[in-house]
Amino acid sequence: MLRHFDEGDLISVLTTQPLGRALDYKAPEGGCFEGAFVEVPLGPRKVLGVVWGEGEGGYDLAKIRPVIRVLDAAPMREDMKVFLTRAAEYTLTPMPAMLRLATRSPGLGDPPAMRLVYRRGTVDAPDRWTPARQKVVAVLEEFGGLAFTLGELAEMAGVSTSVVKGLVKQGVVAEENSPRDLPYPPLDPSLASVNLTGEQAEAAGLLRGGVVSRRYGTALLKGVTGSGKTEVYLEAVAACLEAGRQALVLLPEIALTAEFLTRVEDRFGARPAEWHSGVTATERRRVWKMVSEGGAQLVVGARSALFLPFSDLGLIVVDEEHDTSYKQEDGVLYNARDMAVLRASICHARVVLASATPSLESWVNAEAGKYQRLTLTARFGEAVMPEMRAIDMRAEQLPANRWISDTLAGAVRQRIGDGEQALLFLNRRGYAPVTICRACGHQIGCDHCDARMVEHRFQKRLMCHQCGETKPMPSKCPSCEAEERLAPVGPGVERLAEEVAALFPEARVAILSSDLFGSARALKAQIEAIAGGEADIIIGTQIVAKGHNFPLLTLVGVIDADLGLQGSDLRAAERTFQLMRQVAGRAGRVEKPGLALMQTYQPEHPVIRAILSGEDEAFWKAEADERRQAGVPPFGRMAGIVLSSPDVQEVFDFGKALAARTDPLRRIGAQVFGPAAAPIARIRGRHRVRLLIKADKGAPLQGALSDWLAQLKPPTNLRIAVDIDPQSFY
Repeated sequence: MLRHFDEGDLISVLTTQPLGRALDYKAPEGGCFEGAFVEVPLGPRKVLGVVWGEGEGGYDLAKIRPVIRVLDAAPMREDMKVFLTRAAEYTLTPMPAMLRLATRSPGLGDPPAMRLVYRRGTVDAPDRWTPARQKVVAVLEEFGGLAFTLGELAEMAGVSTSVVKGLVKQGVVAEENSPRDLPYPPLDPSLASVNLTGEQAEAAGLLRGGVVSRRYGTALLKGVTGSGKTEVYLEAVAACLEAGRQALVLLPEIALTAEFLTRVEDRFGARPAEWHSGVTATERRRVWKMVSEGGAQLVVGARSALFLPFSDLGLIVVDEEHDTSYKQEDGVLYNARDMAVLRASICHARVVLASATPSLESWVNAEAGKYQRLTLTARFGEAVMPEMRAIDMRAEQLPANRWISDTLAGAVRQRIGDGEQALLFLNRRGYAPVTICRACGHQIGCDHCDARMVEHRFQKRLMCHQCGETKPMPSKCPSCEAEERLAPVGPGVERLAEEVAALFPEARVAILSSDLFGSARALKAQIEAIAGGEADIIIGTQIVAKGHNFPLLTLVGVIDADLGLQGSDLRAAERTFQLMRQVAGRAGRVEKPGLALMQTYQPEHPVIRAILSGEDEAFWKAEADERRQAGVPPFGRMAGIVLSSPDVQEVFDFGKALAARTDPLRRIGAQVFGPAAAPIARIRGRHRVRLLIKADKGAPLQGALSDWLAQLKPPTNLRIAVDIDPQSFY
């Protein structure tokens, strides 16, 4: 039971403001419950907060201000408070920043009200089609039965509101008076599911049993690409819905949601709630409200959906659990996979981690018996795993400025001739990663970062992939001003597209790269077009490896299989293995057999050999042994400390001062490396210095880090970012 405070009682309110602690206020007229969302005065402003408990006191009560009002929202549940507190303690994040993650709903304090919304009308076509009218109808049809406000619909279609109103008059668009927040249509878990294979049915039965138990547990669902993992974990979702509890499915990429939502609708008869950056503000408010009130049974979302206020969460599925996009790399630094396990353990829910190429952390936990392990060894239906071969580039003798070998080109030509699709994979966006002056050797860099700018020829601009800064492609060298001496070095997907056009002039080519699409809607449309057979050759970055299903795709060509093996990242081998296997898994997912060809200058490299052999378990065991001997995650603990400041001397001086006061860390046996300039030493004008802390698996790292950092007060302009379990080291 939530504790009730009477009017005038001293209460503690945690606000979303960066104050580092809760503040005391007086309970408002009529009192309030612990966990209530409230509006409180802070100086001259009104800010959002949550009643966290009883006030501390110790101040002049006459000077303590009362809460302005209690918001019309379900109080925060105790399990959510515990989750935010423990997540903050683990990631060393201030509580106000954690609360901001849990209150990302526009208009949270607005009272219930009616509003005008717009949906697809009953009339098929207006008296006259215009491009603007077609855009409006396209948006409405893409989002099915979802409603939009007038402003949202006009903005998403890129038209004026008068275009929408004109379609209303003709009945093509319906204008309705609707409550602001409605429950989502009920999902029916008893609808007929697909016929599962024996292997799938066994895995689904074990997952169902775990959900029914209403006890915490985590299962690693490992299945080869195309084995039907989705259908298996949807059976766990069905069991959760039958038990009257809520389920959450996390996806790593917004472009995956369209196909997945269709599968959910086919399985349960209605669409679930969505939570990601492509959802309108109106819909985000509705999701937040309905999740807290039990009006949403299933949410499909990005990593931030973990912080929604579920009233009775019974299941969390983390699909493609190995994907690096589950790690939040700015603001609050957390890994959604790990936070999913934490949240489920608090609210007695089950977790399903699904992947064809699991993270080493999850594989080790399954090997140790900490996670239940479920394995699917065969593709669903008639499909079989693709054959995998290496192309030894040392024997190909490619001319300069060519990247597609004759062997790969011949295979592509054969597939196109058979009416099938080929995918060429290169994990480099843009046209060329470096632009160099042949007169003076200058490489064009970002003005705000220590990073080379990438040429994006389709957009006629240079772009920094660190800060997003862009500028027009210059006609002369910025350093020596030589005319027409700038040259691209190395390939990106746009440059590869030029080579494809020259080699296969009759082929229809589609490029899948996140920076080429202005909206998630445009990216989804391109993926659907490819799946529908509207391209012969697909050129893609790592976005193509994220679970897409292209029925006609039978050949995958990896342009540079060695790319990820460069550098000193401790996860380089793991990530290369995962990426190559995932990309290869796009081929031959229906009845036609697939082939994956990997261009490499190192066919004897252990990672390349493991990929080709298909002996996944041997690779994981070897990788685990190496990490165990080195004492690094998952057999040791690491934390990255990034110091940044506009003043390069200041940031180095502070780093050296920290490195000279390491007693709190040495007491737990931790090692401190650095300070050293970060690999990318300047981003957005701020100089960056890194320290790396390494400790034993059981060491109380967070407490020691807190004591260590508390010894020194940083200068005003210096920021400290603490990354527990860092995934990248830039």
